[in-house]
Amino acid sequence: MQGMNIATTKGAKRFTLFYVYVILAVLTLLCAFPLYIMFINSTRSNVEILNGISFLPSTYTVDNYFTMQRKVPIWHGFLNSAMITVPFTLLAAYFSSLTAYGFAMYNFRFKKYIFGFVLATMMVPMQLGLIGYFEFCNYFGLLDTYFPLIITGAVNTGSVFFIKQYTEQSLPVSLLEAARMDEATEVQIFHRIALPIISPSIATMSIFNFVFCWNNYMGPLVLLFSESKYPLPVLISLVRGTAHRTDFGAMYLTITLSVLPIIIAYAFFSKYLISGLTVGAVKE
Repeated sequence: MQGMNIATTKGAKRFTLFYVYVILAVLTLLCAFPLYIMFINSTRSNVEILNGISFLPSTYTVDNYFTMQRKVPIWHGFLNSAMITVPFTLLAAYFSSLTAYGFAMYNFRFKKYIFGFVLATMMVPMQLGLIGYFEFCNYFGLLDTYFPLIITGAVNTGSVFFIKQYTEQSLPVSLLEAARMDEATEVQIFHRIALPIISPSIATMSIFNFVFCWNNYMGPLVLLFSESKYPLPVLISLVRGTAHRTDFGAMYLTITLSVLPIIIAYAFFSKYLISGLTVGAVKE
């Protein structure tokens, strides 16, 4: 009787596991399908795209590429996006981890109220402060430069919140006290002890910050005036053309090229993303 119960339990587990894998496979296909169609459309002409969906690539990739190159300097746009995104991501990673470490490991007056205020700023849409930020940049002569797009990475409240939660879960206070007993300074403790331990959370948020900044359209559109300084999201809108003559093939090819760095970033840092999101999920 006990053997039958064990066999039944194993069968139920196998069925549950099979059911989970089926659901995951369906979700994977649903996520990959738009990307696949985007890639296929980048190889097709306008007429073929307007005729409907196709699951097989066509032969207009080269034509679409030359059309894209004729409309916008795509590779210069890649350089512009990198010049904005890389410093933005580095600033967000360092200053967010520094701020989160302070909130997690130190006790000071009005700590809860200050952190509550930081969280409250997450509720304010970015577009709401865009006009005021434009006036601020105009007053200091920062318009049509990359500086106002990069410096905002130093005040990333979402990263501060996530890294703080991770720090409280993964960084033992006793480890910091031992370092202080060895006469390590607070700066040394942060850089040599805290940063390596909380690096999965920093890598996780760096991926999200990289994607956000790489795809940022509104900020560069408002703050940049020179076409030679436009990043990829703004250039993609220029490839589209007019309402009467839209080059869909060239537009899809530009979008396909623009998402390649994001896919590469996810491929290289996926292990950090998983470890960062699952902290505290299993209790020992």
